Amino acid sequence: MHADRTSTTRFSVPVDAALRDAGWQPGRWDIKQAEYWADTLRGHASPAGHRHSVFPAAVEAWAEFGGLHITPQGPGRRVAPAALHLDPLHGLHMARTLGDLGRALDTEVCPLGEETDTGAALAIDSEGRVYTLDHTGDWYLGHDIDQALTTLLTGLEPVRLTAA
Repeated sequence: MHADRTSTTRFSVPVDAALRDAGWQPGRWDIKQAEYWADTLRGHASPAGHRHSVFPAAVEAWAEFGGLHITPQGPGRRVAPAALHLDPLHGLHMARTLGDLGRALDTEVCPLGEETDTGAALAIDSEGRVYTLDHTGDWYLGHDIDQALTTLLTGLEPVRLTAA
């Protein structure tokens, strides 16, 4: 049996459609852009001297999904689905905030992008788990980028880590 080239088993149909509309395809890998982001983040220090952690899980997520402007397809299941811009430089000036979150979670945390409608920051940890940070608190989106994209693009309710 031969598969239709638009089908995938990695993502659900609405998530796959949103990703493909944004320019993603299986095997997408822009390591040059990911390394540029890694160098930019490593080279940045806040006025108080806070620096970003950069690690393989982040670089891999940037290489595959970095630069994409993703628009959800259809209504959300529990909450409004989120439009995303996966560019870690949205979090360039968040080294202290992400460092604090990393310490609270006993891991390192690096920027991933933002929810474009709300400006909420997206972040990834050294294990590949993904979070969003907004004015209401910090939220866990999934154990990896795939689960996080599904949560965000289908409107599943994230898990609250902290209160405002």
